[in-house]
Amino acid sequence: MFSYAHVFLCLWLYRYLRVIVNCIAHWTFRPIPPPDDPSLTAQDVTVIIPTLSGQSLELRQTVETCLRAEPFEILLVTIDAHLKPCAELARSLSSTRIRVFSVPHANKRQQMCRAIPEVATKITVLADDDVTWPRHILRWILAPFERADMGGVGTCQRLHRAEKPNVWNFLGALYLERRNFEISATTHIDGGISCLSGRTVAYRTHILQDPAFTYGFTHEYWLHRYQLNADDDNFITRWMVSHGWKTYVQYCKEAELRTTLEGNPKFLRQCLRWSRSNWRSNLRSMLWEQRIWRQQPWSAYALYLATLNPPALVFDVAMLILAHVAMRYWPAEQYMWSMVLLGCWMLISKVLKLLGHFIRYPEDTLLLPVSIFFGYFHGLIKAYAFCTLNVTAWGSREGADTDDAYRMIRRSEWDK
Repeated sequence: MFSYAHVFLCLWLYRYLRVIVNCIAHWTFRPIPPPDDPSLTAQDVTVIIPTLSGQSLELRQTVETCLRAEPFEILLVTIDAHLKPCAELARSLSSTRIRVFSVPHANKRQQMCRAIPEVATKITVLADDDVTWPRHILRWILAPFERADMGGVGTCQRLHRAEKPNVWNFLGALYLERRNFEISATTHIDGGISCLSGRTVAYRTHILQDPAFTYGFTHEYWLHRYQLNADDDNFITRWMVSHGWKTYVQYCKEAELRTTLEGNPKFLRQCLRWSRSNWRSNLRSMLWEQRIWRQQPWSAYALYLATLNPPALVFDVAMLILAHVAMRYWPAEQYMWSMVLLGCWMLISKVLKLLGHFIRYPEDTLLLPVSIFFGYFHGLIKAYAFCTLNVTAWGSREGADTDDAYRMIRRSEWDK
């Protein structure tokens, strides 16, 4: 018969075993170094950049840093309305390695499918239009592809540090820090990654040019009722798993890109969009496709199952109540110190994933209470996201929702 102490111990192990093991895995993770005589070089890489922009400063800076990495070619894919300014931007950079394409509507999957058939190199890198690359990033991205079974390689991602960062910049930086921690740990343990982020990710071109991939990519359905055109990076990551390809993340300074997130309350809308994507993709991986249970058991527990966890505030309160009930008859001093130690451990566990950020920016430790509060608040975002999974709006980027109706299209009875 289970006592309150047994229930407490089970919950403690379920929640904190992954924290402890992931810490060890993250701190001992090592990237795959480039070989002395690589079989792939930057000239084997084509970069595809889907964009809604025409001549924005962010897009220009992205293309310039990509050019410095010396890929074979860069393919920009915008919408028809922005084709002319995007082409003018390409010409202003005076490079013969840039080509520009367009599609009628803002739809990242369709934009990617417009460019992928144009790729003539062995490796395709997909990049967002607001990233800054280090000069030698391609050498490090290509290193894992020396393995013949390697299908996709992700990167380390950090936020551009504003001159005067505000609380929204702080929360955005912690989001990326937490993500880097989790995927480096699970990659080290069993190669699992719930999503190879499309901010910058590399794939073998023949995988993306496979007609079966193209059909699946453009005919994904949610709940058999909606054609889904959002969550493109989640789909490709699941495709790697379902087709036996290995994935890896090069978590290191040499493969560390810089990106932007909203530095205002619109950041909450970004969190809502990411949460919806996680729900849709992780539920599909766990319940429909199910391959992760065999191929990536640790990641299934540490990443995917976490999607189903109750809000952090509920979990914390439940742990404290169970501990109180289980120890209420202990001597007063022993009870007090046990509760204090539990509270300290709960606090420390919330900081461990973020240590890298606080080591780089010790002044941000003053905002630690904000991080903890937001962790609790995010439970509400996650719950609301679950109740609105048929919504795909960005809600944060200008022009991004003009064609939102094309991201999730309800199927007619005839299509079914």
